Formats: sequence, C-alpha cells, structure tokens
Amino acid sequence: MDKKFSHFLSFPLFKVIGEAADELNVECYVIGGYVRDQFLNRPIKKDIDIVCVGSGIDLAKAVARKLPKKVKVSMFKNFGTAHFNYQQTDFEFVGARKESYREDSRKPAVETGSLQDDQNRRDFTINALAIGLNQKNYGQLLDPFNGLKDLEDKIIKTPLEPGITYSDDPLRMMRAIRFANQLNFRIEENSFKAIADKAKRIKIISRERITDELHKIMMCDQPSIGLNLLFKTKLIHQFLPEVVDLQGVEEVEGQLHKDNFYHTLEVVDNISKTTDNIWLRYAALFHDIGKPVTKKFEPEIGWTFHAHEFVGSKMVPRIFKSMKMPLNDKMKYVQKIVRLSSRPIALVNDVVTDSAVRRLLFDAGEDAEDLMLLCDADVTTKNPKRKKKYLKNFQEVRQRMKEVEEKDKVRNWQPPISGETIMKTFGLTPCKEVGQIKTAIREAILEGEIKNNEREAFEFMLAEGEKLGLKKVMK
Repeated sequence: MDKKFSHFLSFPLFKVIGEAADELNVECYVIGGYVRDQFLNRPIKKDIDIVCVGSGIDLAKAVARKLPKKVKVSMFKNFGTAHFNYQQTDFEFVGARKESYREDSRKPAVETGSLQDDQNRRDFTINALAIGLNQKNYGQLLDPFNGLKDLEDKIIKTPLEPGITYSDDPLRMMRAIRFANQLNFRIEENSFKAIADKAKRIKIISRERITDELHKIMMCDQPSIGLNLLFKTKLIHQFLPEVVDLQGVEEVEGQLHKDNFYHTLEVVDNISKTTDNIWLRYAALFHDIGKPVTKKFEPEIGWTFHAHEFVGSKMVPRIFKSMKMPLNDKMKYVQKIVRLSSRPIALVNDVVTDSAVRRLLFDAGEDAEDLMLLCDADVTTKNPKRKKKYLKNFQEVRQRMKEVEEKDKVRNWQPPISGETIMKTFGLTPCKEVGQIKTAIREAILEGEIKNNEREAFEFMLAEGEKLGLKKVMK
C-alpha cells in the first residue's frame, strides 16, 4: 500500500526513533493499538509499541541517547524487549520475532523473525497494522491481513487460522470479546466458533490475567455485550460458574421464575449508566448469585429465594479468592452491597418505622447511596407504569433516609460513649461487660429509645451498668 499516514505520527519522538533505526540499519515500525486507534479516531493511549527487525533493546538505548533529557531504559533481555517513559508516554521496543507453541503450554519458543513473522503472531488483524518509521518508508502503512478493511467492517478476525491463534495464547479469546465489547465490533464467525471450541484451554492462563480482561469488560459502557459473549462461548463457565448458575428458567405447576442470568446482565448495564465504580458494577453482577442455592418452590407461595442476599454475600470471598481479586476493603464493600441489596425494598411500606431506616443507615454507612443506585438498577420490568412506581418508591426511601439521618446521625456511626469512658466510669479493665454496655447503647439509639448524643448515652450507660451490678467510681 503506497498511501502515507505521516499525519498519524504526531509524536516528535517518532522522527527520532526512525533516525536511530536508520543509523543502526534496521527496519522499524509503530504497530498495534496506537495505529488501530488512530484509524478509529479513539483517544490515544499512553503506551506505544515499536517493532524493529533487529534488537529492540539496542534500538531503545540508541533512541534514549538522542533525547535531550536522560531517560531510564528498562531492559528485559529474556524477552528481547525494552521500554522507557518519555513525556508521560510509555514506549516499548521489541525485536520482530516468530513463535512456536507446545500443546500443554502457552509459553512459546521464541526466535528472531521478520516483520511478517511478527505480524503473523499478532492476535487480530486490526492489531497487526504497522506504519514505517525509517526515512525510506516514513508514514507508509503495512497491512498484510486487510486489517484496515476489518476496521471499516467492524470485525474481529485473527491473522492466521483462529484455532491456532487461540490455542497458542488462550487469553486472546478474552481479548477478542473485550475488543468486540469496547469497539462495538462483531467477532468473525469462524473466530467465534474457534473460541467456543477452545474455551476450556483458558484454564492454562493465570487468573490474574483473566481477571484483568474481565475488569476491562466490566468497565465497558455496556458490559452485558461482553458478558453474554463470554457465556455463549462458555468461557465464563471456566472461571465464574456462580454467574453461569443464574441462567435458566424452571417451571412447576405452571409457575415460572425469571431468568436471573439475563436479569443480572440488565442490572449490570443499568448500574454502568450511573457509576464508573468497578466494585459497584461487580456487586451488581453478584447481587443474585445466592438465588440458585436458595431457590425453592412452595405450593402456597410459588418460587422463593429466602435469604439469597445473605447466602450470596457469603459466596463473594470465595469468588474473589478464586479470581485473584483483592481480599481487602474492596471485597468487603461488594459483600456488604450484596448482603443489603434487598433491604431498601422492605422500607417502601408507609408503616416502616424510623428504627428500620436507622438500622439500614447504620449497616450501609457511607455506601448507602451506592446501595440505592443498585436498587434503582435492579428494576428491570418492561412495564412502564410498574417501573415508574418502583423508582418513585426508592426515591421516597431516599427521602426517609435523609430525614432520619439529619435527625439521628447514624450513617457513619461514631459511638457517643467510648469503651474507655465506660471502663473509667466503672473502674473496669477490658471485659465482656464493656462490650455489653456499648452494644446496649447502640441498640437503644437504633431503636429510638435515646438520642444519638453523649448526654443521653451517658445516662443510659449508668443505668445499664447498674443492671450489671457495676458501681460508678469516676465522678
């Protein structure tokens, strides 16, 4: 192809890279995501891949020497790669190579190759586009697999036979689905079939890398597209069977329950319209995972899922551990949102007491609004009147929560009486009685027996101490 795309080479460093390559007498190209995104007019990423027919490490060092300011070149000799950060952009340099794989491993045998060899090993045709940086071909596009046509047609296709591409590196199956979701492309038919055929091979990929791709799918504008593709290819069956178990409808005595898998996809899409908090999106994905375990048909009632929120919250740590997600406050946040996901529904009734509202505020704490966003997202009825009614009810719950919080200040609970004060008052050392009194004060405030202030809490503490046979020793 003779057409020049020099206007895509907006970074001044591209000229420097080309000059260094000419001095080393090696071919050099910018390749991959940077080129793809230029054609798609997408925001330019802060990482750029440079491939040369020679030593990527030597080229990186030669470029660094030409820069006005010193940069640190990180070299990975085992992989023949090097990278440095310049003007807040990461440049990675790699020598063109070809790879061969064994069936039982995704670690390839690597050897030096031509640019064609390097493009052959790329995951998709749209990521094999390369633009020349040498003086003789500066700005010239090399597109051996018609990747530009696939960009125009919005197709995800592999350079080589898809079964080989996906077997060589099974993570490419996740990447195909992620790109289809991010770019709103479709996966070419043979490629889709190959993913379904090779789905079980994803198990040789580390959970960390699988989770990284899943995160990117979950952060798409409409994650249901990727999640549904993961389901149809049975990829998600290999690492998130708890979500797969949501799928299906059972009928007993003419009564059906909804398909909780497709309901969940709707909820994830709904929540994604209101938040970029990935952990709240995961809470939406997991909010019903306790339903398959608790599902029961009761003749007088129909289908029930008693305590599915509690059961689902207990499943969250196991999932996080399996997926190598953080076992810290992020996990506890998801667990809490799942556990409380149905609580606001019980507050819709006009006769609900302030005590019930206080308890929800106490349990949800600073995540109360996130919980309400999930409740809104959980409304997936196709009946406009019912949907309007449910959303209106949740707005009324928000108002009640606001009124109770303004009055009682329990959302971010700080006990008005500390354990230290209790011990000093009654001359105690740490013991069960201190905990009993603290719990009694908290329950009295939540039940509305006393107000959430130090004066009333102190008087209540004295009364509770007396019940336990304790005597005041501090004035």
